[in-house]
Amino acid sequence: MAEPSKGDKVAWNTSQGRTTGTVEEKLTSDTKIKGQKIKASEDDPKFKVRSDKTGAEAAHKAEALGKRKG
Repeated sequence: MAEPSKGDKVAWNTSQGRTTGTVEEKLTSDTKIKGQKIKASEDDPKFKVRSDKTGAEAAHKAEALGKRKG
């Protein structure tokens, strides 16, 4: 998948299996999600996603996100 954009519907793997959600933003500086420090930079961006099932937020590299089917 090319670099995701805000609003893209994506899927990724979790310890509970594959899940789906929506890209909320591209992170290019360190931030916190659920109290966990997320390291991000212009050279190593992360993408904040929101789970369709739980509404939880997470951050992933572009390589970990795939375009959602359907």
